[in-house]
Amino acid sequence: MSIRPRHLMSRPLHGGTNIAELRSLGLRPEDVLDFSASINPLGAPPAAALAMNGVDLAAYPDTECTALREALADRLDVSTENVSGEYILVGNGSTELIHLTARAYLHSGATAAIFTPTFGEFEAACAMQNARVIGIAANEGDQFSWRIKKAVSTIVEQSPTLVFLCNPNNPTGRYMSEEDVREIASALPDDSLLLLDEAYLPFVDTRWNSFPLLDLGNVALLRSMTKDYALTALRLGYMLASPDVVERIRAQQHSWSVNALAQTAGIAALADTAHVEDGRRAVQDAKRYLIDELAALGLHFIPSAANFLLVHVGSAKVLRHMLLKRHHIIVRDCASFGLPDYIRIGIRTKKDCNRLVAALRDVMEKS
Repeated sequence: MSIRPRHLMSRPLHGGTNIAELRSLGLRPEDVLDFSASINPLGAPPAAALAMNGVDLAAYPDTECTALREALADRLDVSTENVSGEYILVGNGSTELIHLTARAYLHSGATAAIFTPTFGEFEAACAMQNARVIGIAANEGDQFSWRIKKAVSTIVEQSPTLVFLCNPNNPTGRYMSEEDVREIASALPDDSLLLLDEAYLPFVDTRWNSFPLLDLGNVALLRSMTKDYALTALRLGYMLASPDVVERIRAQQHSWSVNALAQTAGIAALADTAHVEDGRRAVQDAKRYLIDELAALGLHFIPSAANFLLVHVGSAKVLRHMLLKRHHIIVRDCASFGLPDYIRIGIRTKKDCNRLVAALRDVMEKS
């Protein structure tokens, strides 16, 4: 368990291109191959861009995201007596929903628990509410898995109001079982919430159905359409939770949070029923290749259920810079996760991964 003082927090770092950095090297975004972001390698569905052409830019967006929530309920097949479109909250990316949840459940002096290492926005959202943050750290020596009994004991002892768990986890790719997640949820005190971030779930080959967790009443499922549908530029995410939880969090959201372009593109993307599965298969194929090649290079990586790999390389900062400068390839330096010896590689197409492997081989031979 670890507690980080608020004054040590800084703005979270994320994957993706840094325009200022590229300009300093005389590069443009189109000049680089980006493995630092973990999204559908097929890009966005073509129908999404076409649909946005019909948006009236002079009209206000639907502040309730009615049509998109209905499309989500239909696509997810959750229009049952337990979960309907009314139990879905759409946000400006999953990051907005993370911050809204922290605002709804935390206050100065409240306690939040975060399963670490993980997405930096969890801790940032807690810090903005002046909450006390407890880190439940994974065991690096055990391939970054958590000791569930110890985690449950910590939750019972500390009584956090809000618990953040990313499953599969970013950046390790570890995927927790339903039994373990239920045990964690059952340990929460009354009026507390487990926010289960499932942004990378669509890329898991063998996954369990998390919707029954909603019956517990203290679990919210967080999804990100910027990952599975590659709508990264538009910022689009959603939450599934009980009506009481949705209303509590929705009360913190300002009007017109999700613009009309994002709503329209989201509806069109959901209508392409094959796109996410095609992307998952592309990831699966490229991932097998990349795993074999990384092993051949003598690089240790963490077994991952997601569409990225956490790879031990020594100095991640140095390797990242060399890959970018020499080969115009970007990987994620994981120092911001507290893992300065690791990089995270987002799985792209097999062709792109072939270029990455060649670049890694070159850099390692010359270093």
